[in-house]
Order: sequence, then structure tokens, then C-alpha cells
Amino acid sequence: MAAPDRDPFEEAFFAAIGAVALTAERAEQLAESLAEKGGIRREEARAAIEDAISRWRSDASRFGERAGAGLQGVLRELGLASRGDFEELELRVAQLEHRVQLLERDDELTLPRAE
Repeated sequence: MAAPDRDPFEEAFFAAIGAVALTAERAEQLAESLAEKGGIRREEARAAIEDAISRWRSDASRFGERAGAGLQGVLRELGLASRGDFEELELRVAQLEHRVQLLERDDELTLPRAE
């Protein structure tokens, strides 16, 4: 049951973290417990747990991707550049500086010298 002061995204996030943290040993113990208490075969319980873990991990991955995309959108709205944007601009500035140096060198070679 969700805590009343948490939103659904926060609940999903914490559920995903818990699912990812679930170890194989603990999953096996849980499968045995479900088999004993639920009256189902251990293999069925294990398969259901592995399926749930797989879905939770997938959900956690998608949630992380969406959160990252949302953060990038906020940064863009604030007018902040990403690391990739910054690195691209650094490269462009370096290329322009190199071109200017080449032009200056060409000018020195073509201009007559005052003696």
C-alpha cells in the first residue's frame, strides 16, 4: 500500500529499487515460502518471482531514462548547456582558432614586408 504523502512515481521508484536489490538467494527463499503458504509448486512460484523481478528492473530502467530526459528538458528550459553541448562548442572554437591561425600565416606569407 502506498504511503499517503508519496506520489505514484516515488512509489514506483522505491519499488523498483527494492526489486533490483532482491538477491537470487532471497528470491529463492521467497519462492519456497510462497510455495508452502500458497499451495503452488516451487517452480511456478520461482517463475512468477523471476517474471516480477524482470518487469520491475525494466520499469526501473525506463523510469531512470524518463527522469534523465525530464532533467535534460528542465536544464534546456533554464538555458543551461549539457556536457555534450559544451564539448561540441569547445571543439568548434578550437577549429575556428586553428582556421584563424592558418589565415594569419597565409597573410604573413603574402603581404610585402616593409623594410
